[in-house]
Amino acid sequence: MSLFTLDHITFDVPGRRLVDDLSLRIETGITALVGRNGSGKSTLLKMLAAQTRPNTGSIRYGGRDLRAWKSRDFARDLAFLPQVTPPTEGLLLEELVALGRYPWRGALGRLGPEDRRMIDSAIAQCGLEHKRGQMVDTMSGGERQRAWIAMMLAQGARSLLLDEPISALDVAHQIDVLTLLRKTVDAGALSAVVVLHDVNMAVRFCDHVIALDGGRVALEGPVQHLLDPHALQRIYGLPMQVIETSPSPVVHPT
Repeated sequence: MSLFTLDHITFDVPGRRLVDDLSLRIETGITALVGRNGSGKSTLLKMLAAQTRPNTGSIRYGGRDLRAWKSRDFARDLAFLPQVTPPTEGLLLEELVALGRYPWRGALGRLGPEDRRMIDSAIAQCGLEHKRGQMVDTMSGGERQRAWIAMMLAQGARSLLLDEPISALDVAHQIDVLTLLRKTVDAGALSAVVVLHDVNMAVRFCDHVIALDGGRVALEGPVQHLLDPHALQRIYGLPMQVIETSPSPVVHPT
């Protein structure tokens, strides 16, 4: 079964169509959403996260129409990390990660042994045990992104949606965050959809790709389909070359 199935999705804002008659399947594993700015990537991700609703068409998640999901059940099953994360002033790492248990406990619910186990496991998975008593705002950018991912893991969701999680990070931290995502998906029954601008990172860390152009699909399939100069020019509008290197080929503008 596909993770998501989209049938004839459109999304409009006044005077403009952002997503145009989109029909596709999103498979399990890690799927990269790529394309130029304004191509509809973030809009699509928000619709998958049920943050916004399409004007027409339907989206099924886990074989069930999004409109049929109860909000609490959906929040337990899917975690969404927006491009701009909420403020974290005054929050310790452990407190931020504990917010992932909200769909299970509610605002006033006390944390039980299972909640504590999930929080501890998520912090350990993200390599942040030594930071659990530190203020989130005092961490490096890469550590903060890992802290948000830990919160998503503590939620116990089986699907993660991340909007440009590496856009503000240096190369070392980009690799750190995407390596964590890759290991997390490989280690458990998890899938992820991630908006990326860096084609090389997509090829290196993802399984599938969906490229958008003007709210329509320009390319979809295994991520290796990105290693085609003609496809890259169609997606990004400029000549690009593919250089064979190890551990994976590198895409570079000509």
